[in-house]
Amino acid sequence: MSRLESEKALAAARAVDEVRAGMLVGLGTGSTAAYAVKSLSDRIRQGLRITAVATSQATETLARRLQVPLVPFQRISSVDLTIDGADEIDNQFQAIKGGGGALLREKVIGTASTRMIVIADSSKLVPQLGKFPLPAEVVPFATEFARARLAELGASVTLRVAGAAPFLTDQGNHILDATWSKLASPSEIAAALAAIPGIVEHGLFLDQIDTIMIARGDTVEVRHRGQA
Repeated sequence: MSRLESEKALAAARAVDEVRAGMLVGLGTGSTAAYAVKSLSDRIRQGLRITAVATSQATETLARRLQVPLVPFQRISSVDLTIDGADEIDNQFQAIKGGGGALLREKVIGTASTRMIVIADSSKLVPQLGKFPLPAEVVPFATEFARARLAELGASVTLRVAGAAPFLTDQGNHILDATWSKLASPSEIAAALAAIPGIVEHGLFLDQIDTIMIARGDTVEVRHRGQA
């Protein structure tokens, strides 16, 4: 296992230590979140009793294979704790997510959570967001319209593809990946994206994250929002 993969697993295990009996746990999407699902499965085999909701079909498949008990999110309105990864995160607890294509469900479940923990290897903590492309989930009907509006905001925009066809999210939508030379004001970009008809969600997580757990080597740094 590479150093970064080891860091992902270490951060995931530390976050799963925060899970308590009886919790409803949100399960994130992506390679780092998958380690959390595996770690949670180990604790369940040791006797921990929880239920979980998945942020994607891929995570749902993994959780069922590892015998993590799931409930459909459609039946619930709040989550106790969500553990998820990030493509980038800064020191202000702002993150870009959606590299795995699950940003809409991740945003819904993260917002519904009493507490959201982001876990990451040491490469994901950045001084400023923007090197990783910002995903926007778009209804197919509005793809070209949304692409043009993003370009008007100064972004270089590409349609995410899977082979020769557009990548489809679990909701059957397209994803536009937008890159700016400098993402100076994430809050302004988030507001601008939210105002474009046809964009159903974007990958900026600005106020959902409560705790960051960053692994470096064999240690995990834990930070809490608002902590001095």
